[in-house]
Amino acid sequence: MTNDRYLWNRTSPGLARLHEAITAERALIVEHPMYPRLDSLARIRVFQEHHVFAVWDFMSLLKGLQRELTCVGVPWVPQGPPTSRRLINDIVLAEESDEVGDGHLSHFELYLRSMEESGADTGPIRSFLDRLRAGTPVREALKLAEAPPAAADFVAETWGIIESSPLHCQAAAFAFGREDLIPDMFDRVLRIEGAQAQLATFKDYLVRHIALDGEQHTPMAMQMLIDLCGDEAPKWAECAVTVRRAFAARHTLWTAVADRVAGI
Repeated sequence: MTNDRYLWNRTSPGLARLHEAITAERALIVEHPMYPRLDSLARIRVFQEHHVFAVWDFMSLLKGLQRELTCVGVPWVPQGPPTSRRLINDIVLAEESDEVGDGHLSHFELYLRSMEESGADTGPIRSFLDRLRAGTPVREALKLAEAPPAAADFVAETWGIIESSPLHCQAAAFAFGREDLIPDMFDRVLRIEGAQAQLATFKDYLVRHIALDGEQHTPMAMQMLIDLCGDEAPKWAECAVTVRRAFAARHTLWTAVADRVAGI
């Protein structure tokens, strides 16, 4: 169900300029030649085995924002803009514990379920998680888990944004590099045909994100970005640099997947 509280049309000159500045780079991802190549179960499996790492680092980017915009430690003290606090917590609620069937599940765990159903190899991502639980640093864990090189590079780029970029730039990467982009990307992936039984959960995952991100999470993320940047032109300019960085990483990942599936 759509939450009308978040269907705001609020904008700002900075946000409008940012939209305009990244239009061309965004189009390169939405119109990437990878999508038509996802035309068999074997090719979808390859896509999933790469993309699952982007699903994981989406959660890390999201939780990093929650850490900075709210108080997640004790003793508790008020922290962050109150509206952004509510917005980030609402996004986390759906992404980390959405209603799935008769229970609740994170979207990442739902994606893993879809991989098991399709027959994709979950070994590298599960090994990566095990190493993270054991305290291994992210980049080292990627290498030890033998993550696909292109996926490892994508995560490393996201991790660099999480570690080194100011909060407003992290929010820009989340708003434009993820929430605003995901519905258009997933709509292209959803056009796959065949193997219906083995791709049912995967398609459910895509449909859920097209609706949730398009109708709720994108306007929520844009609201946060306006709160963090205000009327400060230098911040909006820094956001544009970060969004282009995120787009370039995504385009590189999609190109690697397209090249990989071409041989199948």
